[in-house]
Amino acid sequence: MCTASMPAPAPRRAMSISSTTLAKALRTNRIRLRNYLSELESRFNEREPDALAFVPEQERFVRLEREAIELERRNPDPAARPPLFGMPVGVKDIIHVAGIITGAGADVPQAELQGEEAVCVSSLKSAGALILGKTVTTCYSDLSFAPGPTRNPHNPEYTPGGSSSGSAAGVAAGLCGLALGTQTGGSLTRPAAYCGVVGFKPSYNRISCAGVVPLAPSLDHVGLIAADVKDVLFSARVLCRTWQAPPPGRRPSLGIPIGPYLDCTSREGEIHFRKICDRLQAAEFHLIKVEAFSDFESICERHGQLVAAEAASSHRDRLSHNGTPLPELIRLGEKVSSELLAVARAGRDSLRRELAALMDAHNIDMWIAPATTGPAPPGLENTGNPVMNLPWTYSGLPTLTLPSGVNQAGLPLGLQLAAGWYADESLLAWGSEIESLLRSPR
Repeated sequence: MCTASMPAPAPRRAMSISSTTLAKALRTNRIRLRNYLSELESRFNEREPDALAFVPEQERFVRLEREAIELERRNPDPAARPPLFGMPVGVKDIIHVAGIITGAGADVPQAELQGEEAVCVSSLKSAGALILGKTVTTCYSDLSFAPGPTRNPHNPEYTPGGSSSGSAAGVAAGLCGLALGTQTGGSLTRPAAYCGVVGFKPSYNRISCAGVVPLAPSLDHVGLIAADVKDVLFSARVLCRTWQAPPPGRRPSLGIPIGPYLDCTSREGEIHFRKICDRLQAAEFHLIKVEAFSDFESICERHGQLVAAEAASSHRDRLSHNGTPLPELIRLGEKVSSELLAVARAGRDSLRRELAALMDAHNIDMWIAPATTGPAPPGLENTGNPVMNLPWTYSGLPTLTLPSGVNQAGLPLGLQLAAGWYADESLLAWGSEIESLLRSPR
């Protein structure tokens, strides 16, 4: 039975100020970095046992204090400190961090998983960020689809999603204001929506995947999870290649991709999405219904073939060498012929061109759709259905997930925005405007 949705609650943060405000306070010494870390340690010890968002690490805050002392030594002048000075960041445990073991949620010898620090992590460190630790992921970011131990901070009896579950739950629980995640299907958008936080999947390869344990390199994206769009934008400028100011502000035209794709939502998700569309129209946004993804079943099939084949190529030898039983995904990937693989890879560009043509023909600036089929499913055995995210990941277009309400059970629901190829700057600018509307009282 469907339940009514309610306005989105204010996101829970580690402090009562945003990450951008926190970073400014730390840069200027209005908040002393080591005092903040002491407060954060108390909060972490209180909330992490319930969220289970982070991979356990001995003497985590001893390491952080040591790194904070070195950061202050290198940056004694508050006026010259880097933008993310002292910001604690969670990093999904398939992304290499120097000095911290990469486990990737996998039961294989750790020595086989280590590598050079990821470019995205080094960029954050150069901007002054401190790595709070590794966040929980499913095995190799969904190789086996088995959930990790992480709980949904809104209700521990419901899934936080996967595979960037730890990153989303860590932000939602107020343990960090920013976390890195990845997406190959719906692994960032889905947990962000289920946990009621903001998720940004940039255009394909806009943030480097160098130093990330791959799942399917043709589809892997590194992205950001934060409490609000302003915090995402603050960090996207550091991480995204060739970031530029968005064009002069104007209200975007919003496309609704009606057809078999949108039909995948649950009844509850459909009712909520209609209400959000009504709110946008009442606020004088121009909404256009457009038939899209007429071959949606084929899109999902090609995406699945590409994930399976490249996952098999990336991990078959490692798993076979260790005597680990091959997951079903690997066995499926071994059956994908080179001809089918070529078709699946080519499909990315053709779908991107198809969407661009629709946007041009109907004067659409950005697509809107439900972020998930509905709220988080009950139980921890199932991380939810990524179907609402697949076409945007497959095409490589940038997406932004916004909290858009909660149902009567207090579970979050999310709105997904998708812009044109490499239009990430406009996506965040327009997304910030829509976020303000969704957070405002009705």
